[in-house]
Amino acid sequence: MNEVMMTLVGNVVDDPTVRVTGGGHKVANFRMASTPRRFDREQGRWVDGITFFVTVTAWRNLADGVEASIQKGQPVIVMGRYQTRTYEVGETTRVAHELEAISVGHDLNRGSTEFRKRARPSSSNEVELDEDGVPADVSAGWIDPQTGEVFEPVDEIASLAVVG
Repeated sequence: MNEVMMTLVGNVVDDPTVRVTGGGHKVANFRMASTPRRFDREQGRWVDGITFFVTVTAWRNLADGVEASIQKGQPVIVMGRYQTRTYEVGETTRVAHELEAISVGHDLNRGSTEFRKRARPSSSNEVELDEDGVPADVSAGWIDPQTGEVFEPVDEIASLAVVG
């Protein structure tokens, strides 16, 4: 599927709002404005073009980062999937510009920021080894699926194997 990817440079217009969907996913929304500027040689000054407003949506981990880092008035750079949506207000058709963010960051041309990496839950991949270097059986026993009886590790299992 072809998607329109866009990178915008501009200012945050309002503080992000954050909510959790019914499925438990975090989503953050904010609006940003991007105004092109050019130097008009005839007038000898900078002239602003038409301001482009867009609603930015950030999901899951990116929503966490937006919530912790982005505030109204800050210069940002946002990259994401661009969409337009039309809707009616009375007899007037309006167009909403939306950007589903893939990446959001501060514009370092206009200031500085400090990055703090979020801690993620660690997963333990360590396996206990026996004296031969083979993964050890550290289970507390096993359950007979037919009777539900719990058997102790190794010694009990070995005695069951001899039954005959």
